[in-house]
Amino acid sequence: MDKNKKYGPRINRRDLLKWGGAVLVGSGANLTPRPVFSDDTQTAPPCEVPEVVFEPCSGGDAIEVYPTSPLIGGYVDGAGVVRGSVFTDPLIVPPALRPVPISAFGSNPAGPAIGRQSSLGTTHQIWTSDLRLPDPICYRIQLLVRQHYFTSLKALPIDATGNPTIPPRSTNWNPRYLPGSTIYGFNGTFPGPMINALYGYPVLVRFENHLNENPFNLDRNDFGDPLYRFLTHLHNGHTAPESDGNPHATPTGFRPGQYTDNLYLNYPAGNDDREKQAFLWFHDHYEGHTGANVYKGLVGLYPIYDPKLDPGNENVTSNPYNLRLPGVRTDNGDGSFDVAYDIPLAFYDCRLDDGVTQHKDFHNGCGETHPEWWGQTYFRHFPDHGFVGDIFTVNGKAYPVLEVKRRKYRFRLLDASIARAYKFVLMSSTGGPKVAPGVQGQYQLPDGQQSMRFTQIASEGGLLPFPIVRDSFELWPSRRKEVVIDFTRYMDGSPTTKGDEVYLVDILEMPDGRKPDDSSGYRVPVLKFVIGDLAADNSRVPDKLRDLPPIDFTTIDSLPHKSFELQRGGGLDNFFADPVSQTLAREFEWSINDRPFNVCTPLAFPQRGKPEVWTVKNGGGGWIHPMHFHQEEHRIIRKNGVDITAVRPFGPDDAFAKEDTISLGPGEEVVIYRNFRTFIGNYVAHCHNLAHEDHSMMFGWKLVDPNATT
Repeated sequence: MDKNKKYGPRINRRDLLKWGGAVLVGSGANLTPRPVFSDDTQTAPPCEVPEVVFEPCSGGDAIEVYPTSPLIGGYVDGAGVVRGSVFTDPLIVPPALRPVPISAFGSNPAGPAIGRQSSLGTTHQIWTSDLRLPDPICYRIQLLVRQHYFTSLKALPIDATGNPTIPPRSTNWNPRYLPGSTIYGFNGTFPGPMINALYGYPVLVRFENHLNENPFNLDRNDFGDPLYRFLTHLHNGHTAPESDGNPHATPTGFRPGQYTDNLYLNYPAGNDDREKQAFLWFHDHYEGHTGANVYKGLVGLYPIYDPKLDPGNENVTSNPYNLRLPGVRTDNGDGSFDVAYDIPLAFYDCRLDDGVTQHKDFHNGCGETHPEWWGQTYFRHFPDHGFVGDIFTVNGKAYPVLEVKRRKYRFRLLDASIARAYKFVLMSSTGGPKVAPGVQGQYQLPDGQQSMRFTQIASEGGLLPFPIVRDSFELWPSRRKEVVIDFTRYMDGSPTTKGDEVYLVDILEMPDGRKPDDSSGYRVPVLKFVIGDLAADNSRVPDKLRDLPPIDFTTIDSLPHKSFELQRGGGLDNFFADPVSQTLAREFEWSINDRPFNVCTPLAFPQRGKPEVWTVKNGGGGWIHPMHFHQEEHRIIRKNGVDITAVRPFGPDDAFAKEDTISLGPGEEVVIYRNFRTFIGNYVAHCHNLAHEDHSMMFGWKLVDPNATT
């Protein structure tokens, strides 16, 4: 097989433009009548559209069958019983990426001048000096083809029933080391680098596309954008469109050999300290292949600190505003810094190819099998059921262990999975993990009992107004929560001792990407904590953290209102007049307000500096949708008819906080308050079940200058 294969018949840019179409939906001129919006009278200028590549067999008759991954740590004992042992690989805690001098960018230096933002000739809408900020700290990140190993343990080949099986190209079912899986990685790692950022100190990241290079001659498998394009989005960043990395602002993405200088100003919306955030992440956002590219490894971490309230150092007592949350900071002398006892946890579920499951989905495959890919990552575009794995990983390792000191820790949790929602509990166990071959999670903790609690201090929008003690919490795709865990005592008040073990356990079963089920007694241990020695602890969790920005609820009814309904959107084959768009219509498995995503035409035109009220309804039946909004966080006003004007939790949403994503269960409706500050230009909103996003559950919106005369 050609390891650098590029896929079959393609519809190229020239043909699309000949038809007057925009990728996936055509141009605005060829559409049948669409819903009318209160301000939907403007026409977006022509935009360049990317190529769309289809395999000959791709389309709506995808084979939605999952392989069963080899059992990590599994073996067969002398009595022929399948057993297993995990939680030996240490959790990987990525160090802070170190900056580079601007000279490292070669003959194309970054800057505010025209043509200095990317290979596309774009410029930065706002430079640091425009906001009286210092020059940015520069980082260089290369997108590279590399290998990743999810475990150092041997794995037992098993079939769908959990019984040992002889894998393809083998003569026995003995446990064996897994092959490396090919990834597309930021700087070649998964997850990619971690940039520790600080408000008031802008960051500029040059992302360079080297995905056409394959120096180790790795097999690329059959997922990921086949033309090796990328588009990096800083998730929840308050960022100008040209640096936001979204397909409504930069629909073509960046081809091999191209670069973009994304400027992250680390500047809160409205220059309001109450708008400061705490934990962002960056990931690929290339249209049609976001899920595949993210699953293939394009994930990075971006904690962001506040020099006043949350500088990352519990030992600084000279600053009277320092909350002294857990963390001991070490400055590296180059603008970067590391923080001990402050640990990101990126959750990601995957499947490994069993060599006998057929490959056929909405992008490629004709039903063939790939025995040569046994034990390597398997991914399919399943827009109906989404994509869920049976191996759970944290920071790129399956079932890792973390030795912790007897003190308080801060954990920043990120759901980087394609579709899986989690519900986490801290549990102790007498019997320990038990092997569950052939089922999701691979291991269970049947006698697990809650032994500790979380103290939540932040949501995806930043610090909460006050800490919330929680027995458990849900985490949906793209969402983040920050918690403090005190490893000195259990919830009954008894002290911990060296060698005690506590498990982070997922209790939310999700058989496919449609919706979870928490009624089954499901207990999958995901991460093991082993408690070690006592350590100095000058941290605290104060009763007050950060005030929320005020909202005048008496003015809500007078604000502009918009409504968006998320719908199962198949059957749109006759929606378009031109044959190119009719061909692409097979991708329209989802829609919003009866329309698929159009990269060139916004559905809404909010004005900078003028808040609006948006109603979002899940009309898709039996699916959940984590709906993400770019550019600035929202506040929930009402959910399912219940007014939320006080500070309180509400299911998986943090209704007591700023958020960038809404957790919409089947039939649910949420009303949110949004503001739009600092920038103008094109942004998107979309479902972060990435199988849904890639198949049209997304809409573009354009933030306009209210004082513009044209």
